[in-house]
Parts: sequence; structure tokens; C-alpha cells
Amino acid sequence: MTKKLSIIRFKPKPEHYDQFLADVIENGKDRDPNTHYTVTTADEVIAVVIRDADSFEQSAQDGVVNWLDERRPMLQEYDPVNRHTLPLSGDLVE
Repeated sequence: MTKKLSIIRFKPKPEHYDQFLADVIENGKDRDPNTHYTVTTADEVIAVVIRDADSFEQSAQDGVVNWLDERRPMLQEYDPVNRHTLPLSGDLVE
């Protein structure tokens, strides 16, 4: 079965950093800890997720966008094209 790796970078506004980080952790807490990781830098929260291809497609349809839409006011835009996230997804090879 094909696995997908997604890396999504977020840049919370400084005053919302801690709350946004808590929201990302809460959003992934019921998932397999071996497939969901949260990485932090001084100004970014980065979500790393490994899923099978079917659940990748399903989660995109099931409300990931709604979750993000509710939190957009907490985030800085990277640029006018990417807006509030810098996503990278692809097939996990190894």
C-alpha cells in the first residue's frame, strides 16, 4: 500500500503561537503517535503526517480545511499565493 508523507508549515502570529501549537497537538492526539509528529521552530509549527493514500484523500475531504479555516486569524500569511500554509506532500519511498 502506498504511503503519503505530508509536511505542513504554519507561522502563527506571536500572540497565538502557544494556542495554535496546543490546537495542532490536540487535533492529532487521537491518531497513531507513530504517524503524526509536531515540530516547532522559533516562529513556526510544522505538522508531519504519514498516511496511506486512501486516508490521505479522505482526510482532505473530511474537514482539514474547516479546521484550518477556524484558525486562519491566528496565522501570518507566508505570501499571497500560499497564504497561511506551506504544504509539501508526496509518496513515502523509504
